[in-house]
Amino acid sequence: MSFDLPSLPAGWKYAALDTCCQNGSITYGIVQPGSPVSEGVPIVRVNNFGDMRLDLRDVMRVAPAIEAKYGRTRLKGGEVLLTIVGSVGQVAVAPANIAGFNVARAVAVIDPLPHVSPDWIALCLRSPLSQHLLGSRANTTVQTTINLKDLRALPIPLPPALERQVISAFIGALDDRITLLRETNATLEAIAQALFKSWFVDFDPVRAKMAGRAPEGIDEATAALFPDALEETELGVVPKGWRLSNVGESFVLTMGQSPPGDTYNGTNDGLPFYQGRTDFGFRFPTQRVFCNAPTRIAEIGDTLVSVRAPVGDVNMAIEKCCIGRGVASVRHPDGHRGFTFYALRGLGGRFKTFDSEGTVFGSINKKDFQTLPVVDPGAKVLESFEDISHPIDQRIVENEEQLRVLIALRDTLLPRLISGQLRLPEMMEAKVA
Repeated sequence: MSFDLPSLPAGWKYAALDTCCQNGSITYGIVQPGSPVSEGVPIVRVNNFGDMRLDLRDVMRVAPAIEAKYGRTRLKGGEVLLTIVGSVGQVAVAPANIAGFNVARAVAVIDPLPHVSPDWIALCLRSPLSQHLLGSRANTTVQTTINLKDLRALPIPLPPALERQVISAFIGALDDRITLLRETNATLEAIAQALFKSWFVDFDPVRAKMAGRAPEGIDEATAALFPDALEETELGVVPKGWRLSNVGESFVLTMGQSPPGDTYNGTNDGLPFYQGRTDFGFRFPTQRVFCNAPTRIAEIGDTLVSVRAPVGDVNMAIEKCCIGRGVASVRHPDGHRGFTFYALRGLGGRFKTFDSEGTVFGSINKKDFQTLPVVDPGAKVLESFEDISHPIDQRIVENEEQLRVLIALRDTLLPRLISGQLRLPEMMEAKVA
């Protein structure tokens, strides 16, 4: 199969992907996995792919008798995995600790030859050139699908081995830093979320005082803000003197409204425009277009909630943005953005009840959103929580900004490095030394 390819530097060449891999190793996984079983063999599916890595918190397990028929795709660790059905083109290298796993039909397993590292194959598959070549030949009749014949014929640039090692190490260092920042942010958010739960869900400081103990982890002045008794309300138990409120009473709620289609674009003209859950990242929206005539605006620090298909995913606006009809923004009138964010995160179970509503997909309207219950502890407790949570949130924002710079740098350098347009002679000399 012919491909229109850019030229390479002297000493580089293109090679078909299947010539860089073990014979017959480019194939897909289990076609009909059947119903999940608790003690079965774990398999990697499309939903397990993140940004060049695997997220295995939600792993499906299949019956051993079914998996046994697909020994060809049973993982040993070190294989390159590529999504080839649905959300195609996502890439990861199988870590050693998932040896024995298998993969789903929508995932291709690629086992490189010893002299062509998995990291190099993964870099090439991630590149805009490979993504374009595979996408241009994908079957989109029912569901986007990459044909294995096209995948096997995909041209892979092969510089000399030393350059491959240096480029892989350079991009790998950026990937590692990006992963570390993400993990740090996940840890920081877990700390703040645990504090919120302790104060406003489990009422730990109140229960400690009821038991005659000093509340743990807070100073005397903060402990004095909490009562030493609980009281019953119609909707449940709350600390004495606090009240159960709702979103409409405690926050400023703005439902998004999509602007006319001709006012948003992909050219950085106007404000970032977020339409729904598909734009959301771990904590801040990432996927974007821009709108030059916004109708509904969220400010920096507003909590963003998806209100359609599905309901209840929560992010935070890291910049002023336009929100479409799939998003609502929530803001505390006194600016307590940490409390707002974690309170909305804590409403996950309440939001799920609206996922089945609507004629086509789940949705929640403004009236129902306003009735969702939240606790109101009073201004002094909120201020104390914000004093603790705000520095954590600021650190998360700073890490996110650094993370985005590194992602942009990596994504800019990757195609230039693996095509030879940009060389790393100094790094090569250091490697030789």
